[in-house]
Amino acid sequence: MSNLVYMGMESEILKLLQTHANDEHAKNELAPWIAKTSLQMGHLYSDLGLESRKEMGEFMCKNFTSLAKLKPEDKRWKKYLYDCIGKTAPACAACEDISNCFNCSLNQ
Repeated sequence: MSNLVYMGMESEILKLLQTHANDEHAKNELAPWIAKTSLQMGHLYSDLGLESRKEMGEFMCKNFTSLAKLKPEDKRWKKYLYDCIGKTAPACAACEDISNCFNCSLNQ
């Protein structure tokens, strides 16, 4: 994928997160960090330096409550964010955990 495509996806994820941010810190500091990190090839929670998916959920609930309330419980955060913008995350095609990912179009 080209850098332009990545930049476009990062921008869309950023807008999504900023729309749901609980405060200015989440909007201006956390949202850009999460959007940029979502382009990396690992699981989002680990790429953000979090210990577990549970910790990721708590982090998102604390900072992006309205978005967290909409997320299906069994869907991974990176998958959910990219589903919200109608795209497939860059890491999905090479993910070793793809068979466990909720409703993954690449897994059908």
